[in-house]
Amino acid sequence: MIDINPWIIFFASIFTNNMILANFLGMCSFIAVSNEIKTSLSLGQAVTFVLAATSVLNYFIYHYLLVPIGLEYLRFIVFIIVIAAFVQLVEMIIERYFETLYYSLGIFLPLITVNCAILGVSLFMIIRDYSLIQSFAFGVGSGLGWTLAIVAMAGIRKKIRTAKIPKGLEGPGITLIVTGIMALAFLGFSGIVQIQ
Repeated sequence: MIDINPWIIFFASIFTNNMILANFLGMCSFIAVSNEIKTSLSLGQAVTFVLAATSVLNYFIYHYLLVPIGLEYLRFIVFIIVIAAFVQLVEMIIERYFETLYYSLGIFLPLITVNCAILGVSLFMIIRDYSLIQSFAFGVGSGLGWTLAIVAMAGIRKKIRTAKIPKGLEGPGITLIVTGIMALAFLGFSGIVQIQ
């Protein structure tokens, strides 16, 4: 077990090890949903909630079910099943109690299931041998980092709509360029705290 303070893991996963800006995981929904700040914030909150819950669930399933019976090699399949089931539960709750949010997120809410950032968090916590508290801090921090990145991108894209951009760079092209610049900006935090 790695002896890193959970607060360090939490802050590092927001800034220096951001799932989007350092690992480029979860880019599909990041690019597709980052048109409006409100929608981006809502999706970010849903992703944070799913990351926090599935990191704990997958920790318990891996360490207390798969490892004792020698089925660690099934972790990919099991993690995906847990993530899919949990996202389905979240989707049903949002549809029932937050109908406007449900329709504004559209197809991207069920696509949280295939958001590779969520599977990445579960796999990184196993590879890095995090404890339960460290895994939870990593899950919550990664979700908040993902939210920070998508909301920042939505704000930038709102400003870009009125800017003169060459025709070939409109849409995803300028979004990827801005994402690269944001990643470089967040790289400046790497001297503060870093996790491997």
